[in-house]
Amino acid sequence: MDLAQTYEIWRELMLDQEATWWQELFVRFYQAFLEADRWQQYLEGVGVTLVVTAMALAIGVVLGVLVAVVRTAHDQQRPGRPKNPVLGVLNLICKVYVTVIRGTPMMVQILIMGMVIFASSRNYTAVGALTLGINSGAYVAEIIRGGLMSLDIGQTEAGRSLGLTYIDTMRFIVVPQAFKAILPALGNEFIVLLKDTSLISIIGGQEMVYFAKNIVNRTFDALFPLVGAAVIYLILVMIFTWLQGKLERRLRQSDRR
Repeated sequence: MDLAQTYEIWRELMLDQEATWWQELFVRFYQAFLEADRWQQYLEGVGVTLVVTAMALAIGVVLGVLVAVVRTAHDQQRPGRPKNPVLGVLNLICKVYVTVIRGTPMMVQILIMGMVIFASSRNYTAVGALTLGINSGAYVAEIIRGGLMSLDIGQTEAGRSLGLTYIDTMRFIVVPQAFKAILPALGNEFIVLLKDTSLISIIGGQEMVYFAKNIVNRTFDALFPLVGAAVIYLILVMIFTWLQGKLERRLRQSDRR
């Protein structure tokens, strides 16, 4: 007797309230993962979740680098010299951006983007990815700025004395040194971003929780679909945590050489 036949028999027992607790668990598990090949929906959700995370990470890193460079350049202006007014305005805009994004809940930001700013859009997944990227950019900016400001100002002055422009100095001297210091914090931000993709389901974004909720609506049983989604998130986080640790060890080994 195969699994499908066992399921049908035990489901009848469950409907008649004659099934044992472990038979009932099997029926609920079968409905959540095996019936109608529903396990494929979880795989589809994993794929969409990873794509959304990658999109949001790319947006967050670009925004974070730009904001961090502007704020660092403003803070490192030489004392006693006239301040650059353009840099001052850009720094003010960046400070407002970081303050607003970090000071408001992620869910509220997603609702505003999905139901107000992009209310006419039907691509809720892209809207969710954009919102996550904008949110992540504020945190990445502070992480990178902290790493840049932690380096001795003499590093920047040495690069400028060699004839390098500010951008080249940051690119070839400052950023490579700061990257090793901020890698753990950036890795943690990536993991948080991966988990936060679950929030875009509140505006209809199609990721793992979205598909799990669809299965709940079909089976009228929330236990296995939601626990299954949680386990998948946990596995993904453990994989990326392992990869982060491996990268950190390689960087430490290169320092010893």
